[in-house]
Amino acid sequence: MVSDKDLKEVALTRAEYQKIHELLGREPTKLELGIFGVLWSEHCSYKSSKPLLRVLPTESNKVVIGIGENAGVIDLGTGYCIVFKIESHNHPSAVEPYQGAATGVGGILRDVMSMGARPIAILDSLRFGPTSHARSQYLFDQVVAGVGGYGNPFGCPTVGGEIYFEDCYKENPLVNVTCVGIAKTDRIIRGKAYGQDNPVLLVGASTGRDGLHGASFASVELDQEQQARRPAVQIADPFMEKCLLEALSEVIDLHYNDIIGVQDLGAAGLTSSCAEMAHRGGSGIEIEVTKVPQRDVGMTPYEIMLSESQERMLLVVRRGSESQICEHFNKWGLHCSEIGKVTDDGYLTIKEYGRLVTRLRLDDLLDSVPIRSYEAAPKTEVVAHDIELAKIEDVEEASDALLTLLRSDDLRSKRYVFRRYDHQVGINTVIKPGGDAAVLRIKETGQGIAVTTDGNGRYCFLDPYVGAQIAVCEAFRNIVATGSVPIGVTDCLNFGNPENPKVYAQMQLVIAGIAEALRWFQVPVVSGNVSLYNDTGDRPIFPTPVIGAVGLLDDVTKAIGIGFIEEDSYVFMCGETRNELGGSAYLKYIHGLIAGRPPSVDLIEERAAHKFILDLASRGLLLSCHDISDGGLLVALAECCITSGLGVWCPEVHAYPGLRKDALYFGESQGRFIFTCRPRSVPTVQSVANSYHVNITLLGMVRGDRMVIGDDVNLSIKEIAKAYDPTLNV
Repeated sequence: MVSDKDLKEVALTRAEYQKIHELLGREPTKLELGIFGVLWSEHCSYKSSKPLLRVLPTESNKVVIGIGENAGVIDLGTGYCIVFKIESHNHPSAVEPYQGAATGVGGILRDVMSMGARPIAILDSLRFGPTSHARSQYLFDQVVAGVGGYGNPFGCPTVGGEIYFEDCYKENPLVNVTCVGIAKTDRIIRGKAYGQDNPVLLVGASTGRDGLHGASFASVELDQEQQARRPAVQIADPFMEKCLLEALSEVIDLHYNDIIGVQDLGAAGLTSSCAEMAHRGGSGIEIEVTKVPQRDVGMTPYEIMLSESQERMLLVVRRGSESQICEHFNKWGLHCSEIGKVTDDGYLTIKEYGRLVTRLRLDDLLDSVPIRSYEAAPKTEVVAHDIELAKIEDVEEASDALLTLLRSDDLRSKRYVFRRYDHQVGINTVIKPGGDAAVLRIKETGQGIAVTTDGNGRYCFLDPYVGAQIAVCEAFRNIVATGSVPIGVTDCLNFGNPENPKVYAQMQLVIAGIAEALRWFQVPVVSGNVSLYNDTGDRPIFPTPVIGAVGLLDDVTKAIGIGFIEEDSYVFMCGETRNELGGSAYLKYIHGLIAGRPPSVDLIEERAAHKFILDLASRGLLLSCHDISDGGLLVALAECCITSGLGVWCPEVHAYPGLRKDALYFGESQGRFIFTCRPRSVPTVQSVANSYHVNITLLGMVRGDRMVIGDDVNLSIKEIAKAYDPTLNV
């Protein structure tokens, strides 16, 4: 009988073990238990989240490939498509932050590469404890170094992302990485294996003992044995991955018709790549483990099949083409070994020196995973009560409050992070980090794509459903502000232990909120990731959905930035401001509170605002545009000023009857943008606003080198810039 300790090592329950026993009709061997463990892990099987994820919209007329492959694919309508996905590497980064982050980047790059695409952008969405905590600062420094330490030498620009700091992430940081690539639509490759006797090639690095049980490790809570988990963290080699990209590109160019399928070796290594490729192709697969190039002596079939060594990919090619294809990889200094063949029996067969080690039905491994369903707490237990604004003192010194917010961990400039990344390699970056969304040039077509990642765990902690809708709306506002149309989403859903009724309720509400918002905008989810068991002890993280959004701009030269660009242009605000302070940065940093309900979302108003901004952009009427989000109106105006070096003069901005001054200046009401236009454009702007039933307010003008807001704020750009980023030379 297998011990509880053995089951814990592979993240299986006793009931799941009994199910495996029933499927096999006998006791599983150690190798078989390991294979079932990784393929039935949360990380690979989504057994706790799959029923909930079915509500997400996944189709549109632009979707080429959606959920279920290595990455999603969206058609650009010009013979090219974009390939993108987000993944988490949370647990490895908590134990070994540099390698955890670096291999997270490497893994998501390979997901995109395996579809036949060339990666053109990386975005990192990160969460840590407060920087005043020594370990949080260490994790932060090492994770940032790991992201740059892989992306920079690989040669893919890191163009955007986000960073938040909360106590709940102190011991369990979140490291979510998105990759976007481009490919010819007629050169997309799927992760399938079919065609009896077709060779299976393992290409790239040799196989070592690093990364054993990585998928299982990501499917349990972090505990006091963290340091013993270091073998579950892989070792990164970005230079080898760069060679792998170039070799694979050559093979696709010269032998596309000979390629049956390609799969990244990520979580669960050879086990998942072999099983998933064969299962998708309706076939079987046979592996001879002694043909796998090994860098460690005496490796067992268990270690070879479960190793998560990096920079490896699996190719299935037509019989007769393998020698030519291997020559390309060998030329780049990479292993290319025929380690097996495709069969037609529906089994994963593993041999050692020709002797049968195990033979497992793929249907048992991939279709018989016991789905987990948990008790969910009542909604009333996971949604915060609204705050009584009358008990909160209104702001008296708006200038001081603004400077405090600009200095805060969450809102201060992230230039100290992104200057450590190469964000211009490839010379496609048109709008660089620091704006609402990065914009990249598609050289072949003249189009542009806008990319962003957004999420607010604080909002989702206070109201998971509304917070999730805000995450979608915020991501799309960032895309729209550049003049781009949102066309696709990848999502990374980070939660605590789903066995906790409150956490499971949060999961239900977050996913339902995302689904509702996406249906309104008619934008599909084409890829994603769920990361569970992000707890330390009995303390879960905030529910943290991260939305990676991609937008399309027909003419990249018309991309719009956030900075003011023209003196005496008019500054407008689009959208309604309400008495909403719950969950705001203002409440957190000025009053020390994480409380209340997050701002309300009206999806009809939000969609109308997006259409209004896009209409103005298409007419060439916008000089600049910036969405209003964390920190509210004054923080958004300050960011516009700092980016451009131009001031803003708003002499008559004041709270109307019933609206608090702090809500006007620092509230985070949704659906709002700041935009500028020339005076002569105002009549047309007003007419377009009326046609969409959108409220716009004239705030003032771009003028001088000071930020002047009524009688409440009068600061030089130098003052606010120094608060926002002390390293700026202003």
